[in-house]
Amino acid sequence: MPTESDAAIEITAYSWVPPFARGLVRDFRIRWVLEEAALPYRVKLYDRRTSGPEERQPEQPFGQVPAFREGAVRMFESGAICLHLAERSEALLPPGEAARSRALCWTFAALNSVEPAILQMQSVRVFNRDKPGAAEFAPTVEEHLRNRLNDLQAALGDREWLEDRFTIGDLLMVSVLRQLKRGRWFADFPRLGAYVDRGEVRPAFVRAIEAQMADFQEDEAA
Repeated sequence: MPTESDAAIEITAYSWVPPFARGLVRDFRIRWVLEEAALPYRVKLYDRRTSGPEERQPEQPFGQVPAFREGAVRMFESGAICLHLAERSEALLPPGEAARSRALCWTFAALNSVEPAILQMQSVRVFNRDKPGAAEFAPTVEEHLRNRLNDLQAALGDREWLEDRFTIGDLLMVSVLRQLKRGRWFADFPRLGAYVDRGEVRPAFVRAIEAQMADFQEDEAA
């Protein structure tokens, strides 16, 4: 669903990030949920090169994106916003208690069991690789991530999705796993790679990624 300037839902996003981060900034997760749920939204953009955190502080305590507003509702943290919106759509949260409970479990697994292991690996291998002790600690971090991915791939098995249909748990798990696409990881975990590919061809995913990319400005145009 295209963004609408008068939509009741507003999310915040950046108008510029480095090329390697495009498609991964967490407002994308909210956009994907909104597209799956067919909910119109509008975007308030910040240029992170010129807009300091103090300008976002009333909306997001940590000066980050995304923040969410709809009427009197003000929210931050992408996981909380995704769950808030998923409650409105059976496309994301099944109506049955048992199926809904499993979807919620996978939602928290994506954010609490899998993503922290990925972020720790990125910290020692990319962002802080020159810091003292990073090289020595990296094998331990990578082993931890590998164990997480082994367990996740075993849980997925030969199914298309983590349960018997696509849910908010899959949306967030795919969003988290996409951070590994630039490395060698999916060569070792092909079923997870195929799982991510299935998420990325969903029409709602395509619309969401196109919307985020369209909001980014190049240096010379900013």
